[in-house]
Amino acid sequence: MPRSVNHVASKAKRTKILKKTKGYYGARKNVWTVAKNTYEKGLTYAYRDRRNKKRNFRALWIQRINAAARLYDMSYSQLMGALHKNGIEINRKVLADLAANNQEAFKAIVDKVK
Repeated sequence: MPRSVNHVASKAKRTKILKKTKGYYGARKNVWTVAKNTYEKGLTYAYRDRRNKKRNFRALWIQRINAAARLYDMSYSQLMGALHKNGIEINRKVLADLAANNQEAFKAIVDKVK
């Protein structure tokens, strides 16, 4: 019995990966094994960096809050401690946005917890 190989599906699979690696440098875009490895490694980086993105944004928000709080003679940790002690539930994302774009509202929050 002759060997049965589904060339249509295997070629389609290769073509799909090679289309996704379009724009890569050198053999990474057109040599099947190199392109496949590059594509798979890219997926692992994407998975990892979706998590790192959250860390980076939290760090950015903390830096912005700290910089704004120091204008009113408080550190970040003092401000956050005072917010929790006074029962003010506001997350870092919103607080950083107020610090950057609406200083009056941020000052009102700082004055409330002082």
